[in-house]
Amino acid sequence: MALSKEQIAKRIAKEIKNNSYVNLGIGIPTLVANYIPEGVNVVLQSENGLLGMGPFPIEGSEDPDLINAGKQTITTLPGSATFDSALSFGMIRAQKVDLTILGAMEVSESGDIANWKIPGKMVKGMGGAMDLVASAKNIIVAMQQVNKSGESKLLAECTLPLTGVKCIKKIVTELGVYEILPEGGFQLLERAPGVSVEEIRTATAGKLIADENIPEMVF
Repeated sequence: MALSKEQIAKRIAKEIKNNSYVNLGIGIPTLVANYIPEGVNVVLQSENGLLGMGPFPIEGSEDPDLINAGKQTITTLPGSATFDSALSFGMIRAQKVDLTILGAMEVSESGDIANWKIPGKMVKGMGGAMDLVASAKNIIVAMQQVNKSGESKLLAECTLPLTGVKCIKKIVTELGVYEILPEGGFQLLERAPGVSVEEIRTATAGKLIADENIPEMVF
């Protein structure tokens, strides 16, 4: 079975290292805050000016003054701090963020990412994505592997305007976990429970490197 958005976030949460600073992008990445493994100390950063995000609030306890970059209400943890976006982007550009988790519309087999604009459609702006992909020490993409028309979003080359070039290290989709190889290509590391390697090949338009003994994800 293909993973839900929550399961994608839960799998990515396993990638977070102890004592790290992590930025969560809009969409699926924001769900990662709910699945930080027990015993892992992490400081979550939001580019609108917040360090120390907790999980999403329980319904009825939301504070409208506490929001993330996607305008979702959030919780704070003891020791959290709020500040202006200039300081926040100073942290990002100074490479103080250890890991960035982003959503994407397309990722290429060489690690390019397109996640901010579809030509002809109105957008409010690129947000912090371009700063993040240019500055983060490590970048993981959380995304759906195929679009609503059933077309792959893991491509040989991106067709949409790029956010960053050769910057993505790892991708987690509803079908599998992939690593971008230095020479190019999506190396399949894990597959969603019950999903075959052949199904993943069909859903991958770019170069896929995989044998037939790929382990299933363990939650």
